[in-house]
Amino acid sequence: MKRSHLVREVIETVVLTLLIFLVIRFVVQSYHVEGPSMQPGLHTDEYVLVNKVSYLFQTPGRGDVIVFHYPKDTTQDFIKRIVGLPGDTVRTDSTHVWVNGVLLNEPYIKEAINLNEPSIWKVPPGDYFVLGDNRRVSDDSRYWGFVPKDYIVGKAMLVYWPSSNWQILNTYPSVYVKIKANG
Repeated sequence: MKRSHLVREVIETVVLTLLIFLVIRFVVQSYHVEGPSMQPGLHTDEYVLVNKVSYLFQTPGRGDVIVFHYPKDTTQDFIKRIVGLPGDTVRTDSTHVWVNGVLLNEPYIKEAINLNEPSIWKVPPGDYFVLGDNRRVSDDSRYWGFVPKDYIVGKAMLVYWPSSNWQILNTYPSVYVKIKANG
C-alpha cells in the first residue's frame, strides 16, 4: 500500500512539473539581446522576458517593444519598438519621425537621426512599422519594410538578467497619445 502511494505521488509530481514546463514554454520566452540597436534601453547580453500570448487578447500598440521573426530571414529574431500600426502613415526626415502627421517626441531614443533620405511609408493592413531606439545603427523597417503580424513572437515585458539591470519595459504611451488612427 505504501509503495503504490509513493509511486502515485512521484507520477503526480512528474506530470505537474511537465504541465508547468509546457505552460511556461508556450506562454513566455526568454530573448537574448544582441547588438546596440535598442540602446539606451536595452543592451547586448541582457535577457528579456517575452509574453507570447499578449497579442491573442489585444492588438500590438505603438510603443510596444516586440520580438519578431526578421522578415528577410525568419530563422532570426529581432527586437524593436512598434511605431506604426496598420493603416498609419510614417514619415521621417534626417532627425524626426511623424506618425499620421504627429511629430513624435521620443525620450527613449539614443540620438535623433535617420540616415536614409526623407521617406514616407503607408503601413499595409496586418503589418507593423518598427524602429530601433538607437537609430544610427538599427536595421529596421526604414530599410527592409514592415513586420507582418504573424511574424510577431510576443511583447517584451521586462529585463531579468543581469539582475542589476532588472526593469519593466516602458512603452511610453504619452509619446503616442495624440496620434489618431488612419483608415
